[in-house]
Amino acid sequence: MSMFCYQCQEAKGNTGCTTNGICGKKGDTAVLQDLLIYVAKGISVVSELAGHVSQEASHFITKALFTTVTNVNFDDDNLVGIIKQGIAIRDGIKAEFKITGDLHDSALWAADSKDEFMNKAAEIGVLSTDNEDVRSLRELLVYGLKGVAAYADHAFVLGVEDQTIYDFMVEGLASTTKDLSVDQMIDLVMKTGEAAVTAMSILDKANTSTYGNPEITEVNIGVRNNPGILISGHDLKDMEELLEQTQGTGVDVYTHGEMLPANYYPAFKKYDNFVGNYGNSWWLQDKEFDSFNGPILMTTNCIVPPKQSYIGRLFTTGNAAFPGVKDIGDRVGNGSKDFSELITMAKTLPAPTEIETGSIVGGFAHEQVFALADKVVDAVKSGAIKKFIVMAGCDGRHNSRDYYTDFANALPEDTVILTAGCAKFRYNKLNLGDIGGIPRVLDAGQCNDSYSLALIALKLKEVFGLDDINELPIVYNIAWYEQKAVTVLLALLYLGVKDIHLGPTLPAFLSPTVVNVLVENFGIAGIGTVEDDIKTLIS
Repeated sequence: MSMFCYQCQEAKGNTGCTTNGICGKKGDTAVLQDLLIYVAKGISVVSELAGHVSQEASHFITKALFTTVTNVNFDDDNLVGIIKQGIAIRDGIKAEFKITGDLHDSALWAADSKDEFMNKAAEIGVLSTDNEDVRSLRELLVYGLKGVAAYADHAFVLGVEDQTIYDFMVEGLASTTKDLSVDQMIDLVMKTGEAAVTAMSILDKANTSTYGNPEITEVNIGVRNNPGILISGHDLKDMEELLEQTQGTGVDVYTHGEMLPANYYPAFKKYDNFVGNYGNSWWLQDKEFDSFNGPILMTTNCIVPPKQSYIGRLFTTGNAAFPGVKDIGDRVGNGSKDFSELITMAKTLPAPTEIETGSIVGGFAHEQVFALADKVVDAVKSGAIKKFIVMAGCDGRHNSRDYYTDFANALPEDTVILTAGCAKFRYNKLNLGDIGGIPRVLDAGQCNDSYSLALIALKLKEVFGLDDINELPIVYNIAWYEQKAVTVLLALLYLGVKDIHLGPTLPAFLSPTVVNVLVENFGIAGIGTVEDDIKTLIS
């Protein structure tokens, strides 16, 4: 096999991709990403020995982990450059602290060409760990850390950091180079859940202190006659700078995919060229980017290999990269990114082709729901609301995900869906109505905003005077695709949530033994038929 990757839900045959990734990642790209994680482990090993995690090491490890999340970086040359940067950082730490002796190979290895990198990568991939259960726990920890890194990176962009997160990334990555017991590895996996809660909390602080608390908002899904720019991904700082630079130019701005929740933030509502949302989930890019007609900006992740029909209109920024796609450079000093090329291009292109009309409602993050707390509590006490169903997480291409649309449609009318992440695109345009003015789909925002769902649950636990979060009338039927969803799952487990249903398949990287641990300790289950799962979760 030329690669092995099973970190996402669409791993081939629910076993692993071995030639090219279902995500579109080539074999060479996959092994270079393995090598980047290996270098990050080497930096972690020498940082532990130095007893010091530098700012440079912290930021590099965060970038390395985030860069290897599914659908972020497909550019081999870019990855080679990052790997070389990591080797230099690792060797700088060794020299500064005079670290020698019996080091793990990840702290010793060095090379200078892609060919040498590829040769090394063949030795250190996922399958180089022979024991299936050890491999499973190590990969579960690493994938959890990838999501933690994504949240930490978004917070850092807005000037908010927590050194304990970086310290744990080092501890966690270094642990995968050691011969630990199963119990020790499980403890570290649970600590990853704790780090996830911390990372999500600082990101929530960064977003809300910068842009205000999300508000209940009716989002337009139609188009206007002006030329437009479409922005997708997750980075709100990029959103702010794009809106600022397009103001007064005659160019409209639309969100796509996980950028939809930008419509809920009060700080963005002052821009009269911010039109609303265009299209649906990330995997529909190949159709919806074609019909948009204007330039498209991909921030952070969720990029899929572009079609030739629009690749010339596609731009990346942040950690996102794809060969042949123009990248918008990073900020210099206290300056902004320069989106002038997109604005100039937009003015030469037609307005977006309308693909739907109307509006959708969102903005039910924690503060907005807290403001409705009395109304929600009264509805629960009166029996008008019998159950809340957390249907957060990711969307994906497989037809099996129609299950979530069918499940939402089949729910009794006295139930309310709590959601965050792109999973919502499977049901956020259904006409499910409301309960006494409370919409039956409460969208808290991006997968980055999943912290809101935890805060809402903890607030309800407090209001109802319960001792255990599992006594709440809340059940969990979560869809996953990439590693941030793994991180959210570990955060929920750390918070004590049990009996989570996870689908459309259980992760391929969980060995049977590890699955049994999750089932016995936390009641983790897969999904079945809609009818059976409604009976199990709602009755």
